[in-house]
Amino acid sequence: MTLTSDELQQLLRRSALLDAALIRFVPAHFKGVSDRVASSRIMCGVGFEHAESVKILITNDNFTSAISLLRLQYEALVRAVWLQYAASDKVTQRLMGEFTHEKAKQADRLSMMTQMLQELEGKAPSDIMNLLLQFKEYSWKPLSSYVHGGIHVLNRHSKGYPPFLIHQAVRASNSVSIILAMHLAQISGEPKQMLLLSTLQVTFADCLLESHAQTVAKHLIIKPVKRNTEQ
Repeated sequence: MTLTSDELQQLLRRSALLDAALIRFVPAHFKGVSDRVASSRIMCGVGFEHAESVKILITNDNFTSAISLLRLQYEALVRAVWLQYAASDKVTQRLMGEFTHEKAKQADRLSMMTQMLQELEGKAPSDIMNLLLQFKEYSWKPLSSYVHGGIHVLNRHSKGYPPFLIHQAVRASNSVSIILAMHLAQISGEPKQMLLLSTLQVTFADCLLESHAQTVAKHLIIKPVKRNTEQ
């Protein structure tokens, strides 16, 4: 399958509408919640910013940078889930405390992506965990190749990007955004947010990776995490 320019523009327009709908899952303020919940929500906001930037870069034909940024969006998702379920209280308190040079040095020693996934095993909800591992299995190595100047980036940047690959990058970014919103909906403890997300997933199914959309849809029937996760 290949996309015409008009088809890509339509995909980008639909994706922008999806982004606008999903960013509403990030609360306007974090009063009354723990450092753990606040830091996780902030990192979700970072992930949504990366998602918007992926589309901006693609609009300007900066495909290499856009695909590289997709890895950062996924890392923001993993970090958000890790902060909620696996990080120690000491870590979340330090991250949300006053910013100093010494604290910045300590933050550099936080768990890396693979270690975070290992630490999440048995702690994060199984539905979220399965989606994180699924994305890593199929996307991590090629995305790392773009970030580190490997064979993928050398080949594509020199020979050009087929429309289908750009199409997949947009859909992948949207799929990660759906998981970000899913995480936010779960920790909110609000069933209505899960119902809204389920509706959005159906409405914007044309913007998501097909198999991934089906997997997310299946997991959206899971009950949200109880409100006591915010204490």
